[in-house]
Amino acid sequence: MSNKTFTLDERLYDYLLAVSLREPPILAELRRETRADPLARMQIAPEQGQFMALLARLMGARRYLEIGVYTGYSSLWLALALPEDGHVVACDTSEEWTRIARRYWERAGVAHKVELRLAPALSTLDALIASGETERFDLAFIDADKENYWAYFQRCLTLVRPGGLIAIDNTLWSGKVADPDDHEPTTEAVRAFNRRLSGESRVELALVPIGDGLTLALKR
Repeated sequence: MSNKTFTLDERLYDYLLAVSLREPPILAELRRETRADPLARMQIAPEQGQFMALLARLMGARRYLEIGVYTGYSSLWLALALPEDGHVVACDTSEEWTRIARRYWERAGVAHKVELRLAPALSTLDALIASGETERFDLAFIDADKENYWAYFQRCLTLVRPGGLIAIDNTLWSGKVADPDDHEPTTEAVRAFNRRLSGESRVELALVPIGDGLTLALKR
C-alpha cells in the first residue's frame, strides 16, 4: 500500500503537490493525525482524494458508496464534493478508526450526509440490494480487504446505476503485481482481481497510475 503516488520520485511528487493540490485544511489536519497510526499507509493519497472528488463533481454524483472507511479521509473528500442533499453510505467494521472519521465529518459540517454502517461490508451490500437500492448509487469506491475485491465489485455493479462509476484502490499494489517472484496472498488476490476485471464486458475500464493504482470501471 502507498499513501502517495508511488510511481513518482520525491522531487517530481513534491512538484505535483505544489502545483496542483488544493486540499482543504480540515483534510490536511485529518491526514496529519492519521500519520501517527502504524497503518497510515492505508490512507489514500491526497492527490487521489482530490481526483476522486473531481470525478464526483464531473458526474454530478449525489449518492456515494464507500467500502473501507479507515479514518475517513476519502469519505470526507467525497462528502465535501457532493451537494448539500448528497448521501454517503460508508462501510467499515472498526469502531476505533471510524470514531476519528465521525469527528472529522462533524467538524467539516458533512456528518448529515454520511450514513456509517459498522458491519462486514458484504452483509451491508447485500442488505442494500435487498432493501431496493439497486442502481441507486452514482459512484462507489472499493478500498478494503483484497481477497473480497471481486465480491465487492459484483455487488457494486448491482448497486451503481448505468453510467455510474466504480473506483477500486490499490490495483498496482506498489508494483508488486508485476513482480513474478511475489506470491504473497494479497498480491495474488489483487492480480486475480485485475485479470478478472480486464475481461468484464459490463464496464468500460481504465487503470490510472495515481496513488497505489486506481482502477475506474464505468458501468455500461
